[in-house]
Amino acid sequence: MSHATQSPLLGQPKAISALTNAFASERLHHAWILHGSMGVGKLLAAKLFAGLVLDPETTPADIAAFAPPLNTQDAALINAGSHPDFIVIRKELAAVSQSRELRDKKQMNIPVDLLRETLIGGVDGEGRMLDSAVHRTPARGRAKVFVIDEAELLESEAQNALLKTLEEPPLGTYLFLITSREHRLLPTIRSRCHRVAFGPLSDNAMQQWATQHDWQVSNAERAWLLQFAEGSPGLALVGSKFGLHQWWQSLQPQFKQLDQGHFPPSLAEEMTKYAEQYAEQLVKENESASKDAANRQGVAMLVRIAGLHLRQRLMNAAAANDRDALDAIQRAMRTLDTFEEAVRANVNLKLVMSSLVAAWSNACAPVSQR
Repeated sequence: MSHATQSPLLGQPKAISALTNAFASERLHHAWILHGSMGVGKLLAAKLFAGLVLDPETTPADIAAFAPPLNTQDAALINAGSHPDFIVIRKELAAVSQSRELRDKKQMNIPVDLLRETLIGGVDGEGRMLDSAVHRTPARGRAKVFVIDEAELLESEAQNALLKTLEEPPLGTYLFLITSREHRLLPTIRSRCHRVAFGPLSDNAMQQWATQHDWQVSNAERAWLLQFAEGSPGLALVGSKFGLHQWWQSLQPQFKQLDQGHFPPSLAEEMTKYAEQYAEQLVKENESASKDAANRQGVAMLVRIAGLHLRQRLMNAAAANDRDALDAIQRAMRTLDTFEEAVRANVNLKLVMSSLVAAWSNACAPVSQR
């Protein structure tokens, strides 16, 4: 058996300190919220925590380094996603539920019945009495770790149903809520959990990560991906995998036309095409994924690309002290917020894209043309 001397979690010294210090307490806290930007290591941190508490080979040095043992049976099970005492709950689990109602959902949220089926038990909407996974004896005899990924998607009813478990957890059970939108969790949920913030990685940490990553892209694309990622290795990987640099090369010239108050006739259609291609690739790779949820993820990437363009313009306008340009850019940024709200409301994608293009163009047009 070998032991890592450094945590695989890069660029999060404060989060690592908060988690490792907890092991020194008389009783390790049972409920955690790991919050921060997408793709900065929150889920990895929960996985490393699980390795430390579930593996009998864990040493004090492993805890201090926040690096669980390597090459052990428990490590292999965790890495394979098949450890019986390490359960990751995602919205996609609805696709393999025994409940037809859950299987038919569009995976836009995590409903209470999915939480009953995977964690808390109780009577579901179809009248089934479900076993409480959180109260089961650990299969391998040490502890249990449950992770709710994208916890902000928990319906209000699901969050309320979770409160009792957070108040009275079984001994040796640990629960992690992973979220990039902590404000969507109920105050009663937040007050019962230890909260650990994860920030964007520093430029040095991102360069360290990028050096370790086996990139299959040109130097120019790699540089753009790191800029796009804004300190998020996860976002850089998504950008590389889905060819977002090619989106940027095609869309940015048309964004510049919008900045001048012009209306590129094919832009809305092209953006819709990219979102749909993203969704198709995601669903092809994960048969459990919902096409509607995948479309929303594709749209989120488009918003990030448009936001990157507008932030670059904002910096240039601020440097030039161009007040008119600053006002126009801020109006365009507000159109992105409205756009995301419309997508969450399940409005027709092509219609929303057309509305975004028109609103952006209008926001940047001279006053006489608005």
